Amino acid sequence: MINKFLRFIFTVLGAVLGYQIVGFFGLSEKLTFNLDNIISNNNIHGIIVGAFIGFILIPIIVDQIVKIVINFENLLERLPGRDIIAGVIGLVIGLALGILIVVSFSIQSIPKFGLVIQILINLILGYLGASVAINKSEELFNNLIQVHKEDKSLEVSPLQGLEATYKILDTSAIIDGRISDICQSSFVEGVLVIPKFVLEELQHIADSPDLLKRNRGRRGLDILKKIQKELDIPVEIYDQDFHDIDEVDSKLVKLAKILNGKVVTNDYNLNKVAELQGVSVLNINQLANAVKPVVLPGEEMKVKVIKDGKEPGQGIGYLDDGTMIVVEEGRDYIGDKIDVLVTSILQTSAGRMIFAKPKLLARKAL
Repeated sequence: MINKFLRFIFTVLGAVLGYQIVGFFGLSEKLTFNLDNIISNNNIHGIIVGAFIGFILIPIIVDQIVKIVINFENLLERLPGRDIIAGVIGLVIGLALGILIVVSFSIQSIPKFGLVIQILINLILGYLGASVAINKSEELFNNLIQVHKEDKSLEVSPLQGLEATYKILDTSAIIDGRISDICQSSFVEGVLVIPKFVLEELQHIADSPDLLKRNRGRRGLDILKKIQKELDIPVEIYDQDFHDIDEVDSKLVKLAKILNGKVVTNDYNLNKVAELQGVSVLNINQLANAVKPVVLPGEEMKVKVIKDGKEPGQGIGYLDDGTMIVVEEGRDYIGDKIDVLVTSILQTSAGRMIFAKPKLLARKAL
C-alpha cells in the first residue's frame, strides 16, 4: 500500500516537473505537432512524459540516493572522529583554494563552460583536500599535540610541564593479573587505558565453552573490576574501534601511536611487533625477571625438592617468586626442605634457572 502511494506521489511530481520544464524553456510555443486525432498541446505532452518518468525513474533514483546516504552514514560511523574533523578541514581548505583559482583566472566568465569548469575545479580540490587530510590526520594531530605540549612547557616549570602517559592494557596482561599488584605498588604512573576491543575479546573468552578459557576470561574481568574500584590509578575505557583492522595486536599498536602511549603486555610476539613499529612496550615478564633477587654461586638457601629432574639423580624445587632450582643429586630428598649451595645460574629468555647441590654433599666434596 505504501509503495503504491509513493508511486502515485512520484507520478504527480513527475507530471508537475514536466509541465514546468516545458513552460520554462518555452517549448509550448517553439514546438508544433501535427498529429491527427491526438491532443497537440505541448504542455499536456510534457505532463504525460513527466508522469511516465516519475512513475518509472524517480523511484529508482530515490532508492539509489537512499543507499548512498546509508553507505555514507556507515562510513562515517567506522571513521575515527579525528579523521572526520581532519576531512572537514581539508574539504574547506580545498574549496577555498578552488574559489581563489576561479576568481583569480576569471574562469566563471568563460562563455558556456565557465560554470561547469568552476564546479569541476571545486569538486576536485575539495576531494583532494579531504583525502589528503584524512590520510595525514594521525601525523597532523600528533604534531598539534606536540606543539601544545611545548607551549605548555614554556609557560610552566619543567616539573609542572610533565604529563601523565597512557598505558594501554593488552588482554594477556589483564588475564595475568600481576598488573593489579604493580599498580597497587604505585610503580605505574599515568592513565590506564582499556580499549573496547580488548573488553570484547575478554568477554568472548569468558563465554567460551572451554572451562579453562572461561575461567581465564572471568579472572581478567575480575582484575579489571578490582583495578577500577580498589586502586587510585585513573582508568579510561577507549570506546573507538578500528574496523579496518582485524587483529587485536595490530589495533593495540595503532592505538598506542594515536595516544602516544605504551602497551602493557606479556605477549612476546606483540612485544616484538610493537618495537618494530616504534611503539614502547612495558613487558610484565621482563619486569618480573628484573626484580628477582640476585643469587650468586656459593650462596646458601633453603629449597623444597618437589619432583624429579630431567637428568638422573636431579631434583626440582622452586623459590617463592617461581624461579626453578635444579638440585644435583637431589632426587633422594624429594618432599624435604633442605639447605643447598648455588653452583651456577643460567639466564634464558623464559627466565632464570639456578643449579645447586645439597649442602651436605657439597661439603663432603670439598
